[in-house]
Amino acid sequence: MQAITMVSREKNRMHQQYRIDSQQTQAVVNAGMHAEFEARQVACLKGRRYLFSNIHIQLHAGHALYVRGSNGSGKSSLLRILCGLASPARGAVFWQGTPVQKIREDFHQHLLFLGHANGIKDDLLAWENIAFNARLAGQHCTYATACAALKAMGLLQIALLPAGQLSQGQRKRLALGRLYLPDLPRLLILDEAFSALDQKATTALTVILDAHLQQGGMLIYTTHQDIVLQAPAHQELWLGVASC
Repeated sequence: MQAITMVSREKNRMHQQYRIDSQQTQAVVNAGMHAEFEARQVACLKGRRYLFSNIHIQLHAGHALYVRGSNGSGKSSLLRILCGLASPARGAVFWQGTPVQKIREDFHQHLLFLGHANGIKDDLLAWENIAFNARLAGQHCTYATACAALKAMGLLQIALLPAGQLSQGQRKRLALGRLYLPDLPRLLILDEAFSALDQKATTALTVILDAHLQQGGMLIYTTHQDIVLQAPAHQELWLGVASC
């Protein structure tokens, strides 16, 4: 099985690179420190083929993790495992030292996951979509709060339109509207959140994510865009296509 490379990039520090193969224990950033979010020896099996194995991640306050790799390398599969939406073939994911499978409801109170599926309900109005998803995550969201988020995304004019009438670009920005609500969950996991956004929306989203990290939040993301985040600590995890 091929090697997986993990690059850790810290502010004002030299880059450190760790290279492992599937038979080794992966070195981790900040080893020995208690991590609020952690994945230990995680592997993903598709059919008879491992997309990846021996993935070890530690995230502390202010950390961002950029998951990279070619199409088919398992980026989206890894993010779903980290969210607790899929089970790993091996290993486990932990929140504050406890496996997320044992505290799923509590963990999801601290998590905001935006995947390829926008999670938009066509029969709800635009503002209702933001409020509905926020309340599912335990966030208080009024009409005024939802409209403020829509305004930040340049969508205030469609607040009272059913989501089923929106264009794909508008639906994408509507899904991202939750990032503009106050009291964001501590851990953000975003799968291609920057796709289909124009430069203005991309810049606005980057500002929001920078502020979240500066306030001690955590971020795991994939993107094909050239994004620069001002994170207190930034790591890169490269996935490669593997076969058994």
